[in-house]
Amino acid sequence: MRDEYGRQIGRIASFMVSPSGRVDGVFIEHGDGEFLSYPSDHFRVDDGEFVILPPIKLKARGLCQEIPLIWRKDQALNELLEKKKIPSEMFEDLHKNFEGALNQLKAEAKAVLGDIDKQITKCTKQIQELHSALINLEIEREIGRIDDQSYQKSLGMIQWGLKSANAEKSDFEMLKNKLSNMLLGEKKIETPEIPTQKEAQEATAPASPTLPEPPVVVHVKSPDKQST
Repeated sequence: MRDEYGRQIGRIASFMVSPSGRVDGVFIEHGDGEFLSYPSDHFRVDDGEFVILPPIKLKARGLCQEIPLIWRKDQALNELLEKKKIPSEMFEDLHKNFEGALNQLKAEAKAVLGDIDKQITKCTKQIQELHSALINLEIEREIGRIDDQSYQKSLGMIQWGLKSANAEKSDFEMLKNKLSNMLLGEKKIETPEIPTQKEAQEATAPASPTLPEPPVVVHVKSPDKQST
């Protein structure tokens, strides 16, 4: 089982199945030996493989659907009052309900933005560490302390890690912009779309190492996947 960026996170230990036979969730054994359960809306199946979706992304998607909807309902309520199709006292009660719900959702959105910032910081640190690993790898090769086969294997691993980390960072940066714009007062009728991994990768290409390109072409693949 992997995440959206191709990284292996664990193995499926069991399923949560409803009486009707529907799969409602999965139990995952993570690499550190910890077992966690995930409901059905937290994963998808790609080519027969289970892919875990980031909880932050799922929460943000829900907020991007709910906030515009509540705002639209409140606007419709105001229009009904102007057309005198609703008593003023009923308007006040409903308006307070909508306003309260909207404020609660905005508070949740601010908390999600904080989590997104932490994730972006984590990705940035990982990218820096991978670039440092790449530089040290080149140094070891230059002084002859590592053979070509080991160099190519390590290079592939680092490049794959950089690709995944850059894609994840771009994804969360786009998500942060959408939520931030919503909190700044962009009240759009249509539901804002959450960027997909592919859109994020196309929007921001992974940063290229400053070192010269290796003399051979390396086709980067993810590490051998554990059977699920």
